[in-house]
Amino acid sequence: MSLSPAIRTAIAQAAAHHGGPKAAMLEALKLVQEAEGWVSDAHLKEAAEALGVTTAEIDSLATFYSQIFRSPVGDTVILLCDGLSCFLCGGDAVRDAVMSRLGIGFGETTPDGKFTLINICCVGGCDLAPVALVGPERKLVGPLTADDLDALIGGAR
Repeated sequence: MSLSPAIRTAIAQAAAHHGGPKAAMLEALKLVQEAEGWVSDAHLKEAAEALGVTTAEIDSLATFYSQIFRSPVGDTVILLCDGLSCFLCGGDAVRDAVMSRLGIGFGETTPDGKFTLINICCVGGCDLAPVALVGPERKLVGPLTADDLDALIGGAR
């Protein structure tokens, strides 16, 4: 399925607003992801064509940022921080509990398609460590404990 004319227009507007095609590549990826839920190879190519950049240029950006999803994700994405502060504050116990509770590992989606778990380098919430970004609004939640998981996961179900 092709990108909608509205998305193509928004990408062109982003290029004009952000100072050119290369400066607008991240915004284009965000627009595609907001519309489609993730950035497929076909949509990546269309975004590159709309901006007049190469597919390799925009793909290098897409694969650099862990919040640009290059494969389908579940209804709720949990980006669990694995930075040093989170690790030192018990992040490994939270990670193990999340994986156990959802029955998936990093980069995987639950069989019902409700949750995707992704590890992410520091999200800047060190004062609340361990933390996660949850849902489409990337709500920062923390400090997390294994006991908080029912609220975290149950609130999204």
